[in-house]
Amino acid sequence: QDTLEMCTREHEFKSILFALCYFHAVVAERRKFGPQGWNRSYPFNTGDLTISVNVLYNYLEASSKVPYDDLRYLFGEIMYGGHITDDWDRRLCRTYLEEFIKPEMLEGELLLAPGFPLPGNMDYNGYHQYIDDALPPESPYLYGLHPNAEIGFLTQTSEKLFRIVLEMQPRDTSMGDGGMVTREETVKALLEDMLEKLMDEFNIAELMAKVEERTPYAVVAFQECERMNILTSEIKRSLKELDLGLKGELTMTSDMENLQNALFLDMVPESWTKKAYPSTASLGTWFADLLTRIKELEAWTGDFSLPSTVWLAGFFNPQSILTAIMQCTARKNGWPLDRMTLQCDVTKKNRDDFASPPREGAYVHGLFMEGARWDAQSGIITDARLKELTPAMPVIFLKAIPADKQDLRNVYPCPVYKTCQRGPTYVWTFNLKTKENPSKWVLAGVALLLQV
Repeated sequence: QDTLEMCTREHEFKSILFALCYFHAVVAERRKFGPQGWNRSYPFNTGDLTISVNVLYNYLEASSKVPYDDLRYLFGEIMYGGHITDDWDRRLCRTYLEEFIKPEMLEGELLLAPGFPLPGNMDYNGYHQYIDDALPPESPYLYGLHPNAEIGFLTQTSEKLFRIVLEMQPRDTSMGDGGMVTREETVKALLEDMLEKLMDEFNIAELMAKVEERTPYAVVAFQECERMNILTSEIKRSLKELDLGLKGELTMTSDMENLQNALFLDMVPESWTKKAYPSTASLGTWFADLLTRIKELEAWTGDFSLPSTVWLAGFFNPQSILTAIMQCTARKNGWPLDRMTLQCDVTKKNRDDFASPPREGAYVHGLFMEGARWDAQSGIITDARLKELTPAMPVIFLKAIPADKQDLRNVYPCPVYKTCQRGPTYVWTFNLKTKENPSKWVLAGVALLLQV
């Protein structure tokens, strides 16, 4: 009560204070939604709120008008923003403050969440009573998220629990008289199957001899082949070594044991992930995906012409192909590369509908949207359907244009990530058309993912 009454401009102070407390609750609790909440986890605490209240008091006492911009900057970039290290999270924090702290709040028309308007002037007990009566039951809507976010978060929690239970299983190899397959036999069968399916490495020298002109696309293909060779040779080396260890021809080392455990638990071994691309898949899915990637590369290096639609997720480094699109256009038109950007047009077709690549730019497929969905008919972002966590996107046409020619009206700058872990797996930003205010999609944590 003392805090509420300490400021001479009571109405403004109370309104902004209430919004600030709600903002604090939202940013702190949003962490439980994992990467869809915040890209990285931050230690927001009550100290941030206390110091922000002091700043608010000082500013209101010192100026006749309410300095909304200054307050938002201090809260969003310094007090709370001081914890934040990721640019997309900074944008999210800024957007919350733009929604909660603005001149309309004093006119009594501000909704902090659907069905929860900012209250008028009350005393301490009045506010408590108001929160008990008016605050809707907790749901992702209070954060601006879609209910699917909760499904995803609960699924991940239960998967984690089951994985821990699985890892705690006894590891002795004698299974009694039940005629069960032993652990070694399971691993050996899997190991032989993998070695049989793995293709030979790419012969880089031979491929280079085939190429007449080293276009940006050809350079990307070579880089991808080199990275793939490093990964496949490590997989073959470690599997052959483990095979000899299981036969008793080599002494089992800790690395071999780790590999054996990973194969048995259907996890991607650590020595492979170090040389591979980010992925959250289990070993079976991961290996099938690896074989598909190799096939794509083989098809591409067959004649080095750009595929009719490019599978963006199939690259170790997806940025390289996106930069190559800009390089090709820049060379063709004599434009400076640093003043170019990618224009992103979502088509209404799927990958099978395209027989040849476009004259300029590239068609890309294999992206998924999280937090919302793409309405192909009207060509805009729209609310996700319940229980459809990551709907697939149609083919996207990417074309390089000079940066000053891009149209930024009614678009949501949507980050593209390699996996649902987001954060460090950031690839690019695609501007997607939207009829609603882009801030809605910022709060909903909408992003495009290359793998789900």
